[in-house]
Amino acid sequence: MKKKKKKQICIIGLGQFGSELARNLVPDCEVLAIDIEEDLVDAISEDVHRAVCMDATDLARLGSVVTADFDEAVVSMSESIETSVLCTLHLKQLGVPRIRAKALNEDHATILKAIGATEIIFPERETARRVATHIVNPNLLDFIPLVESYRAMEHEAPQTFGGQSLRDLHLRKRFGIFIMAVKDPRQNSYVFLPGPEHVVRAGDVLVLIGREDALEEFLDSK
Repeated sequence: MKKKKKKQICIIGLGQFGSELARNLVPDCEVLAIDIEEDLVDAISEDVHRAVCMDATDLARLGSVVTADFDEAVVSMSESIETSVLCTLHLKQLGVPRIRAKALNEDHATILKAIGATEIIFPERETARRVATHIVNPNLLDFIPLVESYRAMEHEAPQTFGGQSLRDLHLRKRFGIFIMAVKDPRQNSYVFLPGPEHVVRAGDVLVLIGREDALEEFLDSK
């Protein structure tokens, strides 16, 4: 079977969040790490595929290393709203199809979305929600390494799933993956081992289990 090509990911901003994200992506993705601080670039240079010291708010310089061939970019610059906005705008101009950007506040998030960010990241909020979920449900992890390349993970149901039953979705037949639980984030509640007639609602989070390649195929199909 033909080996699946690794995603090309660009991480801009190598603070604690950006550098940790870059290192965790390396086993599964080709990672380009960028920061204006030379010491941060040097610290990660041996851990990623390529590390570049540059001012990412300079469109010409950014375009010399980032192209539309990249699958995603993550803007993790937190020193100012202006720098992350300019960087996000440049990535959009360069044709990067998916841009995730870290926001400092709601106004910052609104601006980032308006200029082309496809997903907004609030690291502290998301970490707090994750910790709260693990406190309430200590035996349920959002990402669990299993034997023989099997994994369990949480993923928000695509909008197209809304109003469909698990029977209608045919996830086991189409991808070979199973639904362990369905989470309603509005109520922070779970339906464990849902039956085939369970109807998925927009915004539900699916707890999936399957082989890594099957889960990747499902994520790519959205």
